[in-house]
Amino acid sequence: MASTRDRIADRADTVRPYVERAMTDEKVREDIRDAVAAAREIYDELIGNRSITTIAGRIATDQDIQDTLREALDNLRSAADRVQGKQSHTARNVILFSGIVIGVLFNPVTGPATREWLKGLVGGGSGASDFGGESSGPSPNGS
Repeated sequence: MASTRDRIADRADTVRPYVERAMTDEKVREDIRDAVAAAREIYDELIGNRSITTIAGRIATDQDIQDTLREALDNLRSAADRVQGKQSHTARNVILFSGIVIGVLFNPVTGPATREWLKGLVGGGSGASDFGGESSGPSPNGS
């Protein structure tokens, strides 16, 4: 069984990349600094010769305190995500959604019906398009 010293050394090796990133990444430091400042502002505004009930009631009813708490939590969440290396998946999700839409629209089995439905939805009509589709109405040359 590993000694306490070995377990602590293993934990330190696991945590080291996170600590290094937190210490060198200016955005993380800024988020943490902003969160601490917001928390200090809330603390200074709430604490005094007040009871817990008074403080809880003020938090529940004061919109400014709620906004400041929300800001502090957002800053801490952003800092934690950045330290853990989490990234936004917005671009990936847009590309994935676009690929699915293109696949559905140009699928040989469902594509024509889907395009007709979409054209009727967007254009407000239910006829074939002027782009080579068959139309059920009279042709422009009167035949």
